[in-house]
Amino acid sequence: MRALLERVRYEVLPAGPTEEQVLAHVPRDVVITVTASPVKGLDPTLDLAVRLAGQGYRVVPHVPARLLRDGAHVAEIADLLRASGVEDVFVPAGDANPSAGAYEGALPVLRQLSELGSPFRHVGITGYPERHPLIDDDITIQAMWEKRVHATYIVSNLCFDPQVLGEWVGRIRRRGVVLPVHVGVAGPVERTKLLAMATKIGVGESTRFLARHASWFVRLSAPGGYSPERFLTRIAPALTAPSAVVAGLHVFTFNQIAETERWRRAMLERADV
Repeated sequence: MRALLERVRYEVLPAGPTEEQVLAHVPRDVVITVTASPVKGLDPTLDLAVRLAGQGYRVVPHVPARLLRDGAHVAEIADLLRASGVEDVFVPAGDANPSAGAYEGALPVLRQLSELGSPFRHVGITGYPERHPLIDDDITIQAMWEKRVHATYIVSNLCFDPQVLGEWVGRIRRRGVVLPVHVGVAGPVERTKLLAMATKIGVGESTRFLARHASWFVRLSAPGGYSPERFLTRIAPALTAPSAVVAGLHVFTFNQIAETERWRRAMLERADV
């Protein structure tokens, strides 16, 4: 448990107070990932990523394929981020509809980055422990196989069933996908704040994701419906097995940044008892 909690990434939304909250509450050894909105575009994500990188954080901007215009746009963003010291990007397909330009999925963007000489040391792709709303499970695993030569790690999407998550990790390993996995989990979510955030569809992929999965939203927001401590306790044996190759936790904060870091520190203190 301690190892998982020490290797965390916090996913944040590029809203007005986000930078101030990160600076006030998050230590520099915690990786910050910044979502991108199909409504607001990439600029808020890139701006926040550059500012946080300048403050000494290891930052991972989300660069959804469907928000990119063309190869020149990919090269422009790569140059901007590398000049700012960013060495890690997360490349999902995204859910902009219609797409902003030439790309419908992540693989062509990953290929473009490879053609540019692989400007980033780390490149992340998405994994789906629970069924994707539009794509069959075998296809998503095959997609990870095709992307593996261009990526260095996988971030799993939210999953609230420890058994399903453990089985998925085993299944992708049996299929020959050996990239390390950052396991996506929801942090400690305060109900009223989550409800307020979920009404602002478009501020980030996390809230859009919740909007598309109403039953998951209920599990997060209902009293007693979800506990990150209980979830991690149940899934820890599967995630710490050497064959799982789990790199750490990817915590969806829903911008409850101070609450998430307080929860992590409390969990670390209990792990030492």
